[in-house]
Amino acid sequence: MIRKILISIEETLSEGGHPVRPATRKAAAIAVISNPFAGRHVADLSDLIAVGETLGGLLGERAVHALGIAPGDVESYGKAAIVGEDGELEHAAAILHPKLGAPFRAAVEKGAALIPSAKKRGGMGAAIDVPLGHKDAAFVRSHFDAMEIRVPDAPRRDEIVVAVVVTDSGRPLPRIGGLTTSEIVGKDGLR
Repeated sequence: MIRKILISIEETLSEGGHPVRPATRKAAAIAVISNPFAGRHVADLSDLIAVGETLGGLLGERAVHALGIAPGDVESYGKAAIVGEDGELEHAAAILHPKLGAPFRAAVEKGAALIPSAKKRGGMGAAIDVPLGHKDAAFVRSHFDAMEIRVPDAPRRDEIVVAVVVTDSGRPLPRIGGLTTSEIVGKDGLR
């Protein structure tokens, strides 16, 4: 079912002419999978829900490994999917929402906050911004961010591109206030 897996790392060393030390880093792990329901309406999307569960762990572990950090050192995360032309947005939702979260959270240790997500329909080379938020406290403004991903030859009409992103920090040089990482309680997913 998986045609390919891609890993992308973004490292920001300078922002607005000022050095960023340590550099902020994001890693995306992306899978291109076939869509068994492309071109037809199916009421029971259990097969895609199961795929989401598998991809949550697989892609989460690969993204963390790409940054070369311990799972507990992940600070923010997000997920997204692009369904090909013959698919439905609900196919992307089936992968992202019911069961992808638990194994993804296990791959990053904890994850009390909601995993930000996005989905869309698109053709080969379509881009999507994977929204990011702090994994344990949604109110940490310094971690509101995104990472654009795209796969030049996907999704084909009968495929889905699935991506997870993790970071080892917030945005470069954050300064808009709000809850700081040192103030996180991490119990309710908000603060």
